[in-house]
Amino acid sequence: MNPSHESLAPRIDRRVALRWISAAAATPALGGISFAAETPVAAHGYGPDPDMTKAYQPGELWPLTFSEAQRKQIVALCDILLPATDAAPGAVAVGVPDFIDEWISSPYPGQVGDRKLLLKGLAWLDEEARRRGAGDFVSLKAGDQLDVCQRLAIPAKRTPKEYPGSFFLRLRDLVAGGYYTTPDGMRDLGYRGNVPSIEWTGPPAEVLEKLGLSPQA
Repeated sequence: MNPSHESLAPRIDRRVALRWISAAAATPALGGISFAAETPVAAHGYGPDPDMTKAYQPGELWPLTFSEAQRKQIVALCDILLPATDAAPGAVAVGVPDFIDEWISSPYPGQVGDRKLLLKGLAWLDEEARRRGAGDFVSLKAGDQLDVCQRLAIPAKRTPKEYPGSFFLRLRDLVAGGYYTTPDGMRDLGYRGNVPSIEWTGPPAEVLEKLGLSPQA
């Protein structure tokens, strides 16, 4: 694992992460969940949806999933899938590992499926690392980590619904979907949103003059 990974993995505010998954859920790649703020969900175990005005502490609302070892895996994988460039920060720096932890920890059906798939895949990565003589995935050299991911990407492209390729594709979608719903990710895409394309300097001088509103009039 690159020694710089951990220093680039700040923990983000949990309220930010909850708002983030609500926004990211609308992206086609991630699929949808619906938060009806402060409205209880009927299914047992859900409890109320997040109140986006509240600052939740770890363990409140729903417990987070990743162990410290699993978080280190996700940090390494985020850095491989979306590293920093000269133009934009990487997925780790903007907090994508915390976004993914919050996403798979929420009790909605789609997220429950993602949690099972990702945890199974992270365990598979450690098994693959042991086959290569390392203690776990994060202990592999950076080049070997990349090689494992590249070897996962090949079957993922050929048979996307088959495991472990399905794990890699879902992880890739979560990393990209989370990253590109951040302001940094949107800037990297060149997306400006609802911003005027020209600077407004007021009505043309000839119009003001015709109306008798010109400063010279």
